[in-house]
Amino acid sequence: MTVSHPYLRYVAIGDSLTEGIGDPGPAGGHRGWADRFAEILAQAQPGMTYGNLAVRGKTSTQIRTDQLGPALALRPDLVTVTAGMNDVVRPRYDPGSVAANIEETFARLTAAGARVATMTFPDLGKVSPVARRVRPRILDLNERVRVIAARYGVAVLDVFPHPFTADPRLWSDDRLHASPIGHARIAAGMAHTFGLPGYDDWTEPLPPRSPVTARQAFGADVRWAMDHVGPWLWRRLRGHVPGDGFTAKRPVPGPVTPQHAG
Repeated sequence: MTVSHPYLRYVAIGDSLTEGIGDPGPAGGHRGWADRFAEILAQAQPGMTYGNLAVRGKTSTQIRTDQLGPALALRPDLVTVTAGMNDVVRPRYDPGSVAANIEETFARLTAAGARVATMTFPDLGKVSPVARRVRPRILDLNERVRVIAARYGVAVLDVFPHPFTADPRLWSDDRLHASPIGHARIAAGMAHTFGLPGYDDWTEPLPPRSPVTARQAFGADVRWAMDHVGPWLWRRLRGHVPGDGFTAKRPVPGPVTPQHAG
């Protein structure tokens, strides 16, 4: 059963998660959870348009300064916001500044009449050994997001508490970005958050996978370190920022075309 919803213009802002990194599109580029969520929404509201201003590597400050204004100018009635992870993984982390950026973003969007939704971050330490050091930051940021969201009536997809997020099949090879399966689960979770029917199972565990030996796990960790951690550190040392040279993939809202692969 398809249930209607009131949203006619959906705009997504954020970083690589919302841009869709880790989820290649059937026709090239990146798909991602926001595209998938837009497809779900469009099934119930065929006239809905969708824009995506998210760019990989952007911090909460950059999202507030570079994406918030253009998003407001598009006059959306629904906006999703993901911000903070690129702050969390940096050596210098100011939680108060990140919270202030998120609060201003929520405040201005809701004041403009938009329905706003966001999400918490999963426990990356269960997937990536390197991420364990930032677990306290993730816990703190998630709690700040919950409190600020409640203040402005922002819907929250709370992914952190759910054990299924530790399944490596939900993550891309870099163990930082979601895989196509992971992006699909986020889209389903957001649909569930908005009360759309058929998505109650978004937290269900995946089918059992073949056992992994300690030797196989160690080999996978070594390959991951060589293929992703080393190059990432080298880029950081050279001052390279992931979002340099990239722009929004859908700066102008348009009709949603379903993509059936993955």
